[in-house]
Amino acid sequence: MVNINPMIRAVKLEDAREIAEIYNYYILNSCVTFEEFAVCAEEMRGRIEATNSKYPWLVFEKDEEIIGYAYASAWKPRSAYKHAVESTVYLKKEATKNGIGSLLYAALISQLTDLGFHAVIGGISLPNEASVALHEKFGFEKIAQFKEVGYKFKKWIDVGYWELLIHKNSI
Repeated sequence: MVNINPMIRAVKLEDAREIAEIYNYYILNSCVTFEEFAVCAEEMRGRIEATNSKYPWLVFEKDEEIIGYAYASAWKPRSAYKHAVESTVYLKKEATKNGIGSLLYAALISQLTDLGFHAVIGGISLPNEASVALHEKFGFEKIAQFKEVGYKFKKWIDVGYWELLIHKNSI
């Protein structure tokens, strides 16, 4: 049976090629990621394997095609940071501005809440009105901005950090 309805589901390793294709658009055409070289499917597969056992990775699939993905990863490697995660969401270029990012983020935050994480942090290269709006829609608050910490496409780029506390009185 062919899946013709959109759905959010857990990532599978075989999704790596489509996820890499989505991500590579942003690597090669924007400053939203500070990576500068396209990643292959095997590299993306390794990234999924490295984080998926502890943190959620979700994809939005429609008509057997991955339209977008969201995942969480460790905020920092030191043990005291174990209750904080960094969140990420990417969509196919043609799929932006239609609510898919919000659906993915809602599902990701719900899973992170269920898993007992305390803080979710979103790093945003600036300017990026769409990403700022998405984070603030979910209650993230801007907590920091670092000036000119990235250099890509022959220009300096600021990075802001937005934080959402999902378990304010935990532990």
